[in-house]
Amino acid sequence: MSDRENSALPDWLRLQKALALEAEHGFNDLVGRQQRFSEFLRDSLQQPPHSLSSDEQAQWRSLADAFQAYRDLSFAKRQHLVADTRRSLYQCRCRLEADDSPTQQLSLQPPAAASQPTAQADRRKSPKTKDLVSPSLPSTRLPELDQPLTYLKGIGPKNSDRLAKLGLYSVRDVLYYYPRDHIDYARQVSIQALEPGETVTVVGTVKRCTCFNSPRNAKLTIFELLIRDHSAQLKISRFFAGSRYRNRGWQESQKRLYPVGAVVAASGLVKQNKYGLTLDDPDIEVLESAGGAIDSLTVGRVVPVYPLTEGVGADLVRRAVVAALPAAINIRDPLPAAIRNPYELIKLPVAIAHIHFPPDAESLAAARRRLVFDEFFYLQLGLLRRRQLQQRTPTDVVLAPTGELIDTFYQVLPFALTAAQQRVVNEILQDLQQPTPMNRLVQGDVGSGKTVVAVVAILAAIQAGYQAALMAPTEVLAEQHYRKLVGWFNLLHLPVELLTGSTRAAKRRQILAQLHSGELPLLVGTHALIEDPVQFQALGLVTIDEQHRFGVQQRARLQQKGQNPHVLTLTATPIPRTLALTLHGDLNVSQIDELPPGRKAIQTTLLTGRDRHHAYDLIRREIAQGRQIYVVLPLVDESEKLDLKSAIEEHQRLQDSIFPDFKVGLLHGRMSSAEKDQAITQFRDRQTHILVSTTVVEVGVDIPNASVMLIEHAERFGLSQLHQLRGRVGRGADQSYCLLMSATKNETAIQRLKVLEQSQDGFFISEMDLRFRGPGQVLGTRQSGLPDFALASLVEDQDVLVLARTAAEQIIAEDSTLELWPWLQAELDRRYQKLMGGAILT
Repeated sequence: MSDRENSALPDWLRLQKALALEAEHGFNDLVGRQQRFSEFLRDSLQQPPHSLSSDEQAQWRSLADAFQAYRDLSFAKRQHLVADTRRSLYQCRCRLEADDSPTQQLSLQPPAAASQPTAQADRRKSPKTKDLVSPSLPSTRLPELDQPLTYLKGIGPKNSDRLAKLGLYSVRDVLYYYPRDHIDYARQVSIQALEPGETVTVVGTVKRCTCFNSPRNAKLTIFELLIRDHSAQLKISRFFAGSRYRNRGWQESQKRLYPVGAVVAASGLVKQNKYGLTLDDPDIEVLESAGGAIDSLTVGRVVPVYPLTEGVGADLVRRAVVAALPAAINIRDPLPAAIRNPYELIKLPVAIAHIHFPPDAESLAAARRRLVFDEFFYLQLGLLRRRQLQQRTPTDVVLAPTGELIDTFYQVLPFALTAAQQRVVNEILQDLQQPTPMNRLVQGDVGSGKTVVAVVAILAAIQAGYQAALMAPTEVLAEQHYRKLVGWFNLLHLPVELLTGSTRAAKRRQILAQLHSGELPLLVGTHALIEDPVQFQALGLVTIDEQHRFGVQQRARLQQKGQNPHVLTLTATPIPRTLALTLHGDLNVSQIDELPPGRKAIQTTLLTGRDRHHAYDLIRREIAQGRQIYVVLPLVDESEKLDLKSAIEEHQRLQDSIFPDFKVGLLHGRMSSAEKDQAITQFRDRQTHILVSTTVVEVGVDIPNASVMLIEHAERFGLSQLHQLRGRVGRGADQSYCLLMSATKNETAIQRLKVLEQSQDGFFISEMDLRFRGPGQVLGTRQSGLPDFALASLVEDQDVLVLARTAAEQIIAEDSTLELWPWLQAELDRRYQKLMGGAILT
C-alpha cells in the first residue's frame, strides 16, 4: 500500500489488540484511559477507509452500530460480535495487501483460526507453518505442481510411499485431493456456554495436569488436564492404549507440555459423561497468552477431514497439503471470466486453498461451489463436444419415414398408438432421415409401450435393406422381446432370431451364417451379440434396452458391428433430470409420458407381519376369479447372515402349507435357461397360479393375467426397483394390487416405502429414490457410466449442475473447437477422461 493510502487506514494492530484484550478479560467492555472498549470500536468503525469496497464499508458501519449497543448484549452475543469483527478486520487487511501486490493476488498460507485473526498471527513462524509461502516471498521458493512428493519439504521418501496408497504422487495430486468433510472448531466459547453435541474451541488457564496408569486396565494410560476460564472450569481427558505409554518418563514429559498457569486452546466435540461436560479426544495447543495466536492445524479452525486408508494417518495428509498449498498460486484458472463472473464463482487458486483450510464457513461454501461447478462443467463440456462430434460424423444409413412394412405393421397391430408413442415415433423417424447417426434415448414408465416404438424404427431399417439388432441385459428380457417380436414379424413374413449364452452350438452357427449373408434382418439377444463371431452384413440400427445395465464399452462394441449405425436406447427406469444430464448429456431424449388407455392404477399397500393373513385372503380371492400372483423375494437360498426368507424356502412353504390347493412355481437367476423358460411358460399358460421369484421378473415378464404382486422384505429394494416389480401387474384391464411386506421399524425405510403407496409416477419415484439412496444405488450397477465425482453430489448440487450445463452450452456455441481457450481445452482433456475413466470417450 502507498504511504498516502496507509495513512488513511486505521491502526490495525491497535484495533486487534483492543479486541484481544476484551476477549482475554471476559467481554466486560473494558474501560481505557479515554474511552470504553465499545466506544473505541464504534468510533473506529464508523469511518471505514475509502480503499475498502462498498460491501466492506457497509459491513464496517453495521459492526459500528452493533458496538453502539454492546453493553446491552448477552455474553454470547458480545463474544460473537468480537469474533466477527476480528475476522472482518483480518480479511479486509489481507485483501488490501493482496490487491497492492503486483505479482500475487492471494496468500495461500492456511488462515489463522477464525476467532483469532490477530496481528501476531500474520507474523508468526511456528514449526508447523514456517514453510508456507506468504505474498512477499519470491515464487522461486514455491513447490512445482508436478513435483514428486518425495521432494516436498517435510514429506520425504517414506511418507511419499505412504501417500501413494491414496493415489497421491505429485503436488498437484495433493492439491486436488479434496477433504470429504470439515469439522468446525472455529467457534470459541466460554466453558460455561458449552452444549453437548457442538464442536467448539475453549481457551483457559491450566490448573492441574496429571498423567497416570489406569488402576483398572494395565495397558491404559490416562492424561487429565483441568483448565479454567472466567466462567467455569473443565476437565479434559485423553486415553493412550499400549505398554509404551506406561513409561514414567513419557508421562512426565506430557505433564511438562502443559505447566500450571499456561494458557491453552482445546478443540473437540462436547460430550456429557457421568462427571459432567468434557471435550472428546480434543486437540490442544499452548498459547503465548490468552489473546495469543493459535498456530495449530487442528485447534480453533475449520479442520479438513480427508479420506484415508490403512497406514496413512490424517496428520500426514494434512502436512502434505500444508506443504503443497503454496503451489496453488501457480494453478492457472482455465475458466474464462465471462463464465466466472455471471455465475459468481471465485478463482480456482482461492477455491483450492479454501477447500482445504477455509477461514470461515462462507469461504468454504464458496470454494466448494466453485469446485463442484468445475466437476459438472467439464463433464458437460465433454458430453456436448462428444455429441457435436457424433453430429458431424456422416452415415450412409439414411432411412425413409414411411414405407410398406411400417404401414402393414400399423394395420396388424390390435391397438392404436397413444399420442405420446406417436410423438416419439415421429422424433425417431425424423432422426433416421438425417445424414448423421441417430443417438436417442426413449424413457417410458413401466407398460408405456416402448417396444412398439422401437419396432417402428427397426422396420424402417429393414425396409431400407439394413439389418437391426436388439440387445437386452438378461435372458429373461431378451426372450420376452423375442416372443413378442416373433408374433408381429410372422404377420409381416419376416424372420427374427434369438442369440444368448444358452443358444446351442448348431443353432448359433445357423444364426451367424444367416446374419453374415444378410438373410436375417433382426437379431435379438443378450451380451452374446457383442462377441467377435457375430458379424452383420449391413447393420443399420442398434436398439439397446435398459441400456444403463450395460457398460459404455459394451454398448460401443455393438455399434462397431456396423458403419456408424443409428442407435436407439430404451429404459423403463425413469431417470431424474440431473442423472439424465450426467449420464446422457450427449443424447437426444424422448419421453413416453402416457399409459395405454383402459389401465387402472395399481393399489399399493404397505403391510407388516400381522397383516399377512389379509394378503393371503386377497391372493385366494384373485385366484378364484382366474387371475395369477407373483411373490418376489430378495434371496435365492437361505442366508445365515441375513434373517430373510429365500425364494426356494418360501416356494416350498407356500406350496406345502399355505396354498396346497394351488400350483406354485419357482423362478430365480441360478436356474438354467431352459428351466427359466419352462417356469415362465407354465405361468403364462396358467398351469401355475403363483410364481415365487427373485428380481428376475423385474423387467420383461409380461403376463396380463397377473393381478397381485406380493414383495417380501420390501425394505431391501430400492424404490425404482419396487416400481419396476409393481409394473409386472396391472398390464390388463382388471384391478391389480401390489403388497409391500416389511417388518422394518426404521422410520426412514417406512417413509421411503410409503412413496410407493402415494405415487404411480416413475419419474417422481426415481427422484425420491435418488434423494433417499443416491445415484449409485438407484442405477444398481457399477457399469452404469456414472462419473466418480470428488465433491459434487447429484442430490445436493442439482442447481449447480444445471448452471454448469448452461455454461458449457454457452462455450460450445461460441467456439466448439475451444481454440479461443487453450487452457480450457487442456483442462477438459485432463478432467473429462479422468472423470469418466476414459470409457465414455469410446
